[in-house]
This record gives sequence, C-alpha cells and structure tokens, in this order.
Amino acid sequence: MSTPSGDQPATEPAPSGEPGGDGRAGYESVESLLLGPRTWTRSEVAHLAGVGTEHAARIWRALGFPAVADEDPAFTDADVEALRAGERLIHAGVITAESETMMARALAHHLSRLAEWQVHTLASQITAEGGDRAEESVLTLLPELELLQRHVWRRHLAAHAARTLPREDKPEGGGEDTRSSQAKGAGAFPVLRRAVGFTDMVGYTRMTRGLDGPELARMIDRFEELTTSVIAEGRGRVVKTIGDEVLFVADTADDAAGIALEIASRTEADPALPRLRTGLAHGAVLNRFGDVYGSTVNTAARLTALARPGTTLVDTELAAELAHLADYTLKALRPVSVRGYKRLRPVLLRPAVERRG
Repeated sequence: MSTPSGDQPATEPAPSGEPGGDGRAGYESVESLLLGPRTWTRSEVAHLAGVGTEHAARIWRALGFPAVADEDPAFTDADVEALRAGERLIHAGVITAESETMMARALAHHLSRLAEWQVHTLASQITAEGGDRAEESVLTLLPELELLQRHVWRRHLAAHAARTLPREDKPEGGGEDTRSSQAKGAGAFPVLRRAVGFTDMVGYTRMTRGLDGPELARMIDRFEELTTSVIAEGRGRVVKTIGDEVLFVADTADDAAGIALEIASRTEADPALPRLRTGLAHGAVLNRFGDVYGSTVNTAARLTALARPGTTLVDTELAAELAHLADYTLKALRPVSVRGYKRLRPVLLRPAVERRG
C-alpha cells in the first residue's frame, strides 16, 4: 500500500526484549501464522485488490501502520483480501469511499488497544517458550481468542440493533419508540436524542503521585469495574474510558439519572475508591463510529468539572425530563460562566428517597 512520495519509510522496531533483532525469528514465525508470508510490495497489493495506490495508502495510514519502502515485500494475501472486502462494502452501499478511511481509523483505534492487551497478557508465555513453542501457543490460543471476540462482537451487534432499528410492533398508544428516537440524519451518521454522562475520580492527579504501578492499576480496575457494571445494569452504554473518567450514554434521562446516583451510592460504600462526581446532559448527539459528539457531550463534561465530590449535576433539559418523576429531587443552582458557556445553568440531582437496594 503506497504512501505519498514525500513519506519516509519507517523501520518497524524490534519486539521488546529483542534488541538488534535477536530472537526475531520467533516474532516473524508468529506474524506469519497470523497473517501469512510477506509477499507483495505496496504497489502490487493495490493492483491485486483492484484499488488505486493512493487509496490503499490512505487505508494503510488510517490503520496506524508505518510507511514501507517501495521495493519492500511487506504485505500478505490477507492484506489483499482486506482491501477487497472494503471495496465490496462500498459497492454494496454499506459505506462510501470517503467513510472507508474513517471506518479504518475507528477499527484501528479499538482493535489496536485490544491487540496490545492480548499480547501483553500472553507475552510472558510466548517469549519464554520461543521458536516452535511460540507457534504452538499461537495455534492453540488464536482460535479461542477469535471465538470469544466474535461472540462478544455479535452480542453487541444484537444489543445495538435492538436499540437502534425500528420495531415492527409500535409501542401501545402510538408513542415514540425511544430505541430509535432519531432527530435529523447527518449523512450516514445518526443524530439521536440521548442522555450523556461523564463520571470522574476527584483528586486523581494528586492520588497518582502517591501510588506505585500495581496500586494505581488496582484502583483503575476497581473504578472501571464499578462504573461499567452500574452503567450496564442501568441500560446505558460505555462509550470510552479516559484515564480517571468514563463517558457513557443512555436512551432516557431517567436511565442516566439512575446510573449516576447508583454510581455515587456504591462509591460511598467502597473504601478502595476516591469520591466520584458526574455530569449529565440531554439533547442531540452525533453518533459516529462508536463515539459521540456535539454540544450535549460538551455540556456534560463542563458539568462534571463543576460538580462537587459525590454529587451529580445535570443540565436544564435533562432536569425537565425528570421533573415529573417522583424518584428525584432537583435544585437549580446559580448560573456559572465556563469555557464555551457564558451562563451554564447547573441543576443538582439527588434521590427523592433512600436508593432502592
């Protein structure tokens, strides 16, 4: 897959613990098992896939891989098939030529993190065994990993389809199906009315200075375990975690409020965690390749920064969605000026009674 002529070829670093290429044979044998032998140059792989060299170069860069020299046979039959698959999706109308590059970036972003975790998890075993034993490990473990990933992927496909695709049976009374409550379209990317939440750990930067690596890892693991469990139980969806912060969405304001208050309640009872705070906003959200964008997301982030430890702040639109529900109390606070908002009107959210067990 070619790159513009001004690009300088990048040399792939030797795997960790193999300076100067020592032990590289084990790495190359594992790569060959995963991808097949390196056979084609960047112009050949584009020709075989039936795409232009610049098009192939854009996809290669979007996937996050370094440039290679013109004469370097760096590509495999699997690379050819992947490019052909992209073309078939374009011809079927599933994606456009423009969105193919965005799709490649999204896949690379998510799958590279998964691959890094998997390699680190298995590295000690594979590195210790080396050579033929490394090949044996890959041959044994790869099908298991692929089976697990395929199952989880299909499970999430089904869950997203249930939330997004219109139902054949309309809800009783002819009301709106909130699972497909779509506002305006934005090309191929839907704009949906959703509740958005940010939850972060208060004083995270200060705490990290006093923790060693294992202690910090345990705290982050506990934070992610608690927040993701509550979000799933509350019918929300984790968009991403960013260090000390988790971004989530929910179909309704009620679901988002329940999630935020349950997170606060469980955190109070967990001595392994610092205090958490949450900001919630409701409105139009652009959903693009698994991430969310728009002023609703920005408002939730600003509210999180304003919230005191152990509290939840919401915007006025989400508060209006909750006003008729007996489960919550809402207290409007004085307007504040924050970056991007001259008069942001936070509303303090509390449970009306003790949280249900």
